This record gives sequence, C-alpha cells and structure tokens, in this order.
Amino acid sequence: MSNRRTARQWAFQAVFQMDFNRRAPDEVVAEFWKDKKHGGVGEFAERLIRGTWEHLDEIDTLVRKYAKNWDISRMGAADRNIIRIAMFEMLHCDDIPPVVSINEAVELAKEFGEGDSAKFVNGILDRARKDIDRPAREPAGKRAK
Repeated sequence: MSNRRTARQWAFQAVFQMDFNRRAPDEVVAEFWKDKKHGGVGEFAERLIRGTWEHLDEIDTLVRKYAKNWDISRMGAADRNIIRIAMFEMLHCDDIPPVVSINEAVELAKEFGEGDSAKFVNGILDRARKDIDRPAREPAGKRAK
C-alpha cells in the first residue's frame, strides 16, 4: 500500500473523528499521532486533515451543490468525510490530479463505507470534477507533450 493511501486512511479517520466529536484539528491530530509511527506519511495526512477542516464551509457548500437530493447531514458519516477530503484535494492540492483524488476516495469508500458508498462517492466527486478548471489527469501546471 502506498504512503499516500495510508495518509488518506489516517486523514479519513481523523476527519471522521473531528466531525463526530466536533473537536478542533490540533486536539485530534496531537492525540491521533500518539500511537502511530508516521514518518513522512504524517505530513501529507496532516495537510489533508487541516486543509479539509480549514475549508469545511466551502467544501460543504459544494457537496450540497453536487449531491442532488441529499442533505449533507443525512449522508453516511463515512461517505460525507471521504467526499470532504477528496474535494479538498481537488480544490486545493494542485499537485494531485483530480482523477487520482476520486479514485482514492472510491477505494476509501469501498473500505470504510457501506453497500453503494463507492458509487455514491464517485458520482458526487465526478460531478464536481467537471466544474474544476484544471486538467483532470495531471497535476496543475503540467501539460502533456
């Protein structure tokens, strides 16, 4: 398993906990790292955790826009937080192609979600991707030759 996949799993767990307990990132992150040997994985995970939480209002507004007929509070907690992290990546991590963010979110949904979670997550994120003004399959600023 790649380091970034591990970081995304950890970020999901932390963001899920922050969402469930309404605790601040500093509190959760400090507690979260106590029992993990994170090395370089921790830096990317923290980027996702803090970034998702910092941009939560913006992200949730967009999730509401793309999740037709779904109230964000009624979504499964796993789905909601997987979508939030992927949206943060697609909007604020120019070094990660949007399709990578979507694929990783779908894998998280398969692992942590229920039933049709992977399809649900993919549908919302794919709708959002179509409105993001950057290449879908490469980091921003890089063009295919």
